[in-house]
Amino acid sequence: MLFNTIDFVLFLPLVIILYYMIPHKYRWIMLLVASYYFYMSWKVEYVFLIVLSTLIDYISGIQMAKLPDKKSRRPWLILSLLTNLGLLFAFKYFNFVGANVNLLFQNFNIFHEVPLMNVLLPVGISFYTFQTLSYSIDVYYGKQKAEKHLGYFALYVSFFPQLVAGPIERFSRLTPQLKEKHNFSYANLANGLRLILYGLFIKMVIADNLSGIVDQVYTAPEKFASSDILTALIFYSFQIYSDFYGYSVIAIGSALIMGIHIMDNFKTPYLAKNISEFWQRWHISLSTWFRDYLYFPLGGNRVAKQRWILNILAVFIISGFWHGANWTFIIWGSLFGVIYLIEYLINKSFSLSKEYKAYSFGHLFLALKTFVLVTLIWVFFRSQSFNEAIDMFALLFNVNRVTEATLVIPLSTWIFLIVFVVSDILLYNTRFDTWIGRFPMLFRWTMYSILIFSIIAFAGVENFPFIYFQF
Repeated sequence: MLFNTIDFVLFLPLVIILYYMIPHKYRWIMLLVASYYFYMSWKVEYVFLIVLSTLIDYISGIQMAKLPDKKSRRPWLILSLLTNLGLLFAFKYFNFVGANVNLLFQNFNIFHEVPLMNVLLPVGISFYTFQTLSYSIDVYYGKQKAEKHLGYFALYVSFFPQLVAGPIERFSRLTPQLKEKHNFSYANLANGLRLILYGLFIKMVIADNLSGIVDQVYTAPEKFASSDILTALIFYSFQIYSDFYGYSVIAIGSALIMGIHIMDNFKTPYLAKNISEFWQRWHISLSTWFRDYLYFPLGGNRVAKQRWILNILAVFIISGFWHGANWTFIIWGSLFGVIYLIEYLINKSFSLSKEYKAYSFGHLFLALKTFVLVTLIWVFFRSQSFNEAIDMFALLFNVNRVTEATLVIPLSTWIFLIVFVVSDILLYNTRFDTWIGRFPMLFRWTMYSILIFSIIAFAGVENFPFIYFQF
């Protein structure tokens, strides 16, 4: 099993101590060993998938750099694409496609069955394959020089803070920092620890406590009243946000202590005024990846209007499919694409592109609208099947049902959720380490003490894995 939150907190100090103890020229070896160990703590044999992706893309990059034009480089790019997307398909999508083909055969009375594989989905495979693919594509287009040092390239692919759930970093941003000599910095230590503490709080106190409540309703929604279902839907919006945001903040803080800056993956997405802005603030590394490596190559907005609409829908549908091999994820992505287009048309037709001042009535009204839409779309993300999602909506709007259970929510859960919402408002367009660093020492240490006490006293009693580990 991959490290849980506590295991990671114990693992990190040892890595950081060794990082600053050993000479700079050997640090990449230590970080690479630590990264592979971190991944192998889940399942040893699956580390070979990372090694395979690393070797193929390293060799492809070296060979493409020797060739003068894109045409001659293309076979090596195809090798990289086939290897990485092939591994992703085999482990994540083969059974989904096979099951749907079998269903199609049954409907046409074709007596043949595609055999399905009984394998675990390698944790984080969607993240590290996209990370290494971005390197191969950039080398192919001549935007990136090929890396000749296999060790540093392997470290880029497997750097442990963001290995299993992002952010998806670009080679040009991360690798120069891995090569640079970083001396110990108190500022980096302080800011990194602040981020880790805040990330642990929103994961262990917010997300984990909401998780049990959400699971309770989704397990047997017919037992609960419409108001309880609505509460669970709202709670899930904050659960998935605090869970994924918490991991990203911990990853950023962990790297920062070593002097390495990885990108912010979230910027108060629930304060976005529309779906377009939401995706500029939610899972930023993924949305920018699809922008640069799918949307722009398709022509972006420099094509006919009908083609542009197809480009938008393609990006959102594929983004949904990236998240999981289930029709619910495809529907989830499609809904975002359709609402994006509807908002675009309304905005263009009625000239609603006005920029509202932060926290103004117009901003808050539009943010609430966006939150409601996103919360409803999350139902497909959380549900195991299309029918389960439709049943959830039917129960939500059937207010006259006789129910046999009542959702019991501890007062502490409400209090911490309110605290989280307020903190998100305070952190609009900033980050926790920057925000708290502006205050006097007495206030800072009071806040640290409250966060530490909250983690010790109110952390969820169960070990809930990070939601995005499954992707």
